Amino acid sequence: MEGDGEFRRWDELIPDALALIFKNLSLQEILTVIPGVCKSWRKAVTGPYCWQDIDVEQWSQHCRPETLDRMLQMLINRSSGSLRKLCVTGLPNDRSFSFIADNAKSLQTLRLPRSEISDSVVEEVAGRLSSVTFLDVSYCRNIGAPALEAIGKHCKSLMGLRRTMHPLEVIDKQSQDDEALAIATTMPKLKQLEVAYLLISTEGVLKILENCPELELLDVRGCWNVKLDDNFVKKFSRLKVVGPLVVDYFGMKGWDDCSNYSGSSGYLAWDFVAGDVGVDYDDEISDGDWEDDHSMEDVEMRFYDGFDLDNAAFDWPLSP
Repeated sequence: MEGDGEFRRWDELIPDALALIFKNLSLQEILTVIPGVCKSWRKAVTGPYCWQDIDVEQWSQHCRPETLDRMLQMLINRSSGSLRKLCVTGLPNDRSFSFIADNAKSLQTLRLPRSEISDSVVEEVAGRLSSVTFLDVSYCRNIGAPALEAIGKHCKSLMGLRRTMHPLEVIDKQSQDDEALAIATTMPKLKQLEVAYLLISTEGVLKILENCPELELLDVRGCWNVKLDDNFVKKFSRLKVVGPLVVDYFGMKGWDDCSNYSGSSGYLAWDFVAGDVGVDYDDEISDGDWEDDHSMEDVEMRFYDGFDLDNAAFDWPLSP
């Protein structure tokens, strides 16, 4: 094919094009296979092109805290300030959250379920998250109204908030209406709000509806103290309310991120409301379910911020 001008060699593709292709591969393949193919492919995966969207949510469920910290530092540093989306489960400490905030100038989607972060660190670094439009802090037990208020005050473009809790995580609380008030008073542009199993009252929800006129979906499944009159809800023509009756399995994620919302589109596709109950885009095999025998201890990771990591070991945890 050398004489045919219509074809190009794979190793001659520009890094941006290669990154689009590599996004269809697993995290393991991108980090351990692609760098060994050729120099141009190695350059693509060690540069920012592949790391504008970082999704290690499934993988991070099965790794040790120190491994997760090192992986995040490596991938976020590779993004070189171009990070737009980050999905990770179980941040182990406030330091990890601060590091993310330090590199969040372009960040739009931030999903941090089950993370061990505190009100104090969120209040301290929320100003660096001003570009975030979708935030998931579900099952984060150590934050409350102060953190949500700080997020609302600094993330002026926030359109989606997921603050789902597990019933056992709120069993010792009497009320979380202070979180509802923080949402109502600081997040007027919300279009999607998920507060399933949060201990909020009808009054708290009414405050949200009063102050968030653009709201299109409200998930109050498991919020048993919320009583909304059907005729009252009909006054909000664009609003879909799910709950408080629970009709699906706990923990389901049936909506797409608001970060992809375009103000010019005028429409958000709420998959769950449209009837796609049981369809979970995270049902794919996770990067933690690797079938090969080697762990990250067997993989030599080079070009980490200019340092040779021949002797640096990461554990690639396998699902139990």
